Amino acid sequence: MFCNQCEQTAKGQGCTQIGVCGKSGDVAALQDLLTYAVQGLSLVAVEARKVSIVDKDVDTFTLQAIFACLTNVDFDPLRFQNWITTCVKLREDLKTKVTAAGGNVTFSSPAASYTPADSIAGLVTDGEALDFMNKLDENEDLRSLKQITVYGLRGLAAYADHAAILGKQDDSVYVFVHETMAGLTASGQDLGSLVALAMKCGEVNIKAMELLDAGNTGTYGHPTPTEVPLGAKAGKAILVTGHDLKDLELLLKQTEGKGINIYTHGEMLPCHAYPELKKYSHFYGHFGTAWQNQAKEFPLFPGAILFTTNCIQKPADSYKANVFTTGLVGWPDLVHIEDDKDFTPVIEKALSLPGFTEDTDKGSVLSGFARNAVLGVADKIVAGVKNKAIRHFFLVGGCDGAKPGRNYYTDFVEQAPEDCLILTLACGKFRFFDKKLGDIDGIPRLLDVGQCNDAYSVIQIAAALAAAFECELNDLPLSIILSWYEQKAVVILLSLFSLGIKGIRLGPTLPAFISPNVLNVLVENFDCKPIAATAEEDLKTILG
Repeated sequence: MFCNQCEQTAKGQGCTQIGVCGKSGDVAALQDLLTYAVQGLSLVAVEARKVSIVDKDVDTFTLQAIFACLTNVDFDPLRFQNWITTCVKLREDLKTKVTAAGGNVTFSSPAASYTPADSIAGLVTDGEALDFMNKLDENEDLRSLKQITVYGLRGLAAYADHAAILGKQDDSVYVFVHETMAGLTASGQDLGSLVALAMKCGEVNIKAMELLDAGNTGTYGHPTPTEVPLGAKAGKAILVTGHDLKDLELLLKQTEGKGINIYTHGEMLPCHAYPELKKYSHFYGHFGTAWQNQAKEFPLFPGAILFTTNCIQKPADSYKANVFTTGLVGWPDLVHIEDDKDFTPVIEKALSLPGFTEDTDKGSVLSGFARNAVLGVADKIVAGVKNKAIRHFFLVGGCDGAKPGRNYYTDFVEQAPEDCLILTLACGKFRFFDKKLGDIDGIPRLLDVGQCNDAYSVIQIAAALAAAFECELNDLPLSIILSWYEQKAVVILLSLFSLGIKGIRLGPTLPAFISPNVLNVLVENFDCKPIAATAEEDLKTILG
């Protein structure tokens, strides 16, 4: 086993026995094999488009298969066996269509002709023999850039798949994914072309986030600032974690009138701000902080728990019987809600459990400051900057994680001067989301923009402010302080680089898959740097 795709990877180098995330060596090998199989499918898909064949089933499957390999999504070997065999069947069926259309189906890469073993053990052996990531390229720097792109594709696939679920697609995204997966089977690229490819991945991801934003706001309305209770209401309960708004909506519909209150966890918090979701009277509040505390928090939740999409840890035996998964999420021995999205098992489990026995008040937090809400007070923000009531903007966000070193982000927000506004998004905000920081002329100092994909909103906010001040993005009094854990953070970083944004501070540690020479390229071109030892040190450097 070798996996170094997340921030918590063992010894900051790579997991070789079992993943820090809980992933087994077998699953790691199956993920590598699936990635390899998708490369073969993409080789054929590229040739198919040359003869005007566009197979939507292939496109949809490709996104989902790449997404399934992202950290904390699918850990079930049986599901990966199905992914791999389905991938090869789609590849061979597409070859038949391409041949009939007079296209090319002859490839130098063995990925295009791989035949899967007929058992999980055989597939694991194949995956281990690949040693996929280590053999992307013999050259350390080229291998590093290829890994960055593979991991970026996993984040991109997540956002594009979410958007597709809500009916928002763009063929250019599929074209890029197939061409890139196919292209990574080749050797001989130079450093410059691979840097450009990584930047292109970030650029295409902006399109994917734009599609997802359109899907979310077009379906559920634009988020509005909303007070979200952190306590509980007496009654039966279901907790929803992950990212998927559609699954949440379907659950809300299916639980209407059943006496069950729905709570969010982690990145589902911003869902309370969408008009078409918060209209449900039994959509109550937010429970817990973020996924790094699941082991402590989830056993205390007296209802059913639903994992959607990703951001999960292996459920402990103490509450595993109450956990259900849906979408791409899979763990062995957990009940998975299939594509029919019939949440009856979750509902029945919630009704069988005690729920909360009394109302509790633990205060509340504000969410819903996506681009429409913030730009609605842009005139006040601009005026605040001009009259020096607002000195600086900080974007402090990204992923959370259990590994020590993330208290920096709490310290940063607490120590930021009172004349600074703080934008935040993704699960990184749960290090400080309940801090009461006051306001500047009626504008809350802490503005929760939303989920990680709502980096699109931050980009739009920054662009609007740059236009108002008639300056470039890098000339704004804005500093970006990011925490990262998995591959959606990787592709968002690539998106910011693709826009030419400089001076980003990244932590708690730098990715193990970035070689020293590639890091130098990023530093020279984008002034990217690790966070300092203390928040105080970075604040002093930024603000002078």
